[in-house]
Amino acid sequence: MKILVLGGTVFLSKAVTAEAVRRGHDVVCAARGASGAVPEGARLISVDRNKPGAFDQLAGEQFDAVIDVAKYSVNWVRDALEAFGPTTPHWTFVSSISVYADHSTGSDELLPALEDDPEAEFTPERYGGVKVASENAVRDAVAGREFIVRAGLISGPDDPSDRFGYWPARFSKGGRVVVPDSPDLGLQHIDVRDLAQWIVFATEERVTGTYDSTGPVMPFQMAIGEIAGATAAPGTQIVSVPESVLKQLEINPWSGPRSLPLWLPREWARMVARDVSNALANGLRTRPLAETALDSLEYERGLGLDRPRKAGLTPEEEQEILTAVS
Repeated sequence: MKILVLGGTVFLSKAVTAEAVRRGHDVVCAARGASGAVPEGARLISVDRNKPGAFDQLAGEQFDAVIDVAKYSVNWVRDALEAFGPTTPHWTFVSSISVYADHSTGSDELLPALEDDPEAEFTPERYGGVKVASENAVRDAVAGREFIVRAGLISGPDDPSDRFGYWPARFSKGGRVVVPDSPDLGLQHIDVRDLAQWIVFATEERVTGTYDSTGPVMPFQMAIGEIAGATAAPGTQIVSVPESVLKQLEINPWSGPRSLPLWLPREWARMVARDVSNALANGLRTRPLAETALDSLEYERGLGLDRPRKAGLTPEEEQEILTAVS
């Protein structure tokens, strides 16, 4: 198959490209190339989707499938659909579970669709609303040919967010490790390589529809235990800290500085409790959590375990918590 990947240089789009090449497909990547090279075997066409006529270089080319991972622009999505939608038999759009309006109950109600607005503050709600608009644009343009992937937390090597990787990196250092005491919280993740494999499989098999695309739910404490079991240094101690203490000390949930990654307050708890049975029934396969943790640790070591992180606690912040509960 001849596949056009809109991206190809970062994380998921890079993994999709590598998987498609591995399976023998002819892969063209349309990207700026500013974030790095595409995997060996793919062809990069330099494209800036912010500029008019971005796809002029590809005019007249025919593709069996398009895979679009546009992160935050419905205008990008519409431009690609206008250029390639009429002639492409299968169209993948990577959306997000952030499209859902209520993460406290797990309702399927969606956020209002939002257009691009570079002046608006970036918020989870705005991100989700733009994804809703993008999904609508895809369905309107290629109805019956669309494969919409509502991705959850994506983990594994090359993750630029520093979220999942915080835990194997921290456990590998040993000592007393602060973990949120959240007995009712679940965790869902999808290894980037598993999601890439499913996207390429769906492209080959012409799978269509809209899917919550992450792994099965695990209790948060069990997941942390499995990560620790795979990566923790001998003698590591897990220190469970009540959520009330974490909030009092202004520890952030989920991601970002001064955070305990992947921990969510109760009003967001259903974001990691989506029903993925439909995806599993249509070809999604997931690897053991311990394997993702070990491979993530190898990637973290390559970057440097003591580097400044985008997400997680510094040693000083962790010690502040340990002091408060001692």
